Amino acid sequence: MDIQLIANFAYILSAILFVFGLKLLGSPATARKGNLLSSLGMLIAVVAGLSAEGIVDYKFIAIGLIVGAIIGGSAARLIEMTSMPELVALFNGSGGAASLLVGWATLYGTSSISTFTAVSLILAILIGGVTFTGSLIAYGKLSEKMTSAAIVFPAQRIFNSLLLMALIGSCVMLAISPSPDSIWFWAVLGLSLTLGIMAVIPIGGADMPVVISLLNSYSGIAACAAGFAINNNILIVAGSLVGASGMILTNIMCKAMNRSLANVLFSGFGAVKQGKAIEGEVNPISVEDAYYILEAASNVCFVPGYGMAVAQAQHVVKELGEILERNGTEVSYAIHPVAGRMPGHMNVLLAEADVPYEQLLEMDEINPRIENVDVAIVIGANDVVNPSAREDESSPIYGMPIINVDQAQTVFVLKRSMASGFSGVDNPLFFGENTRMLFGDAKESISAVISEFS
Repeated sequence: MDIQLIANFAYILSAILFVFGLKLLGSPATARKGNLLSSLGMLIAVVAGLSAEGIVDYKFIAIGLIVGAIIGGSAARLIEMTSMPELVALFNGSGGAASLLVGWATLYGTSSISTFTAVSLILAILIGGVTFTGSLIAYGKLSEKMTSAAIVFPAQRIFNSLLLMALIGSCVMLAISPSPDSIWFWAVLGLSLTLGIMAVIPIGGADMPVVISLLNSYSGIAACAAGFAINNNILIVAGSLVGASGMILTNIMCKAMNRSLANVLFSGFGAVKQGKAIEGEVNPISVEDAYYILEAASNVCFVPGYGMAVAQAQHVVKELGEILERNGTEVSYAIHPVAGRMPGHMNVLLAEADVPYEQLLEMDEINPRIENVDVAIVIGANDVVNPSAREDESSPIYGMPIINVDQAQTVFVLKRSMASGFSGVDNPLFFGENTRMLFGDAKESISAVISEFS
């Protein structure tokens, strides 16, 4: 049988696995199986593609699989959960860089380039370059190797507009005369890398989950363009799926923040002034008093945030939840779509701790019943429970849907200090009459409460 025919059948099988894998990724209960199916589909696609094109033989494919498995397995084992958003950012950047290199190699490897192919490879280079450097900036902000606040300077939008016009002009000139030795190629490459930097630096920390999702979409679109450039059907399919799903997720994230994508990208979030000054006194609580309140509670809701990831407290949170359940308490976990620093961050942490999926409640599910919650335990969350989003029109986060924990009977806030959240916005929840602050490391505080129960 012809090797190309076998490869096409393999591509069809890979596409089916991608679609089913993506479907399964939509639920925490089936996400692991979906990931395995998608990985198997990619393995089949890579082996079929490299074999059919005669690029490398099976020996080199096996070596590549072994090296990749070692790198991937080491990353999965060694990277802490707190660093997962940064890892995802680097994955997105790697995808963009790969598409850029494919487009670049196509310029060298093709003697006669049609207009359609030229446009495809230029898009692969352009979008891949933007994704690569944009993801590196996102990595820097998430890892706090650079400031997480929005970076703005005078006439920034004018500069970006001129940069974009120069990039479009360079792309047109390169499409007319596609050549790797052309000055227009280097202009497209340099300007696209610069645009990636300039597009992400004015975006503040609270918008990082949206940026991660958007860059993921960009990496898929770049891969799709690269697929058209080299006439590879499975790369087109895979890139389209990633691009479309990433854009859908980005839209969901924006709706969760009650903001448009344009507002996220161009508002300079975090560079604006603080809202109303917050006055009042906080009410600290001891571990012993927290125990007495929890012991008498009939309904407790945990509201996790990035602080839970920092403290690696997900396992003790689950342990406390189990103790409360044995005590006759109804336990739930309220998940905000943009809690943490990447989409689904809290779901990943709680899944790692084997928290039952049916106990995870979305924002729209918990808010109607929050007034019946005896104790809401906020673990390191800030912006997603900030009442300023409802009440203070001068606040940078005004209009963002939040989990209304301030409406619970009692609120425990576990924090190391009174510092504001990742977006730099202060939170009046901490000064509420029904709020009690349990200061210290979240893992140590919850462990101390568990000790009181035992």
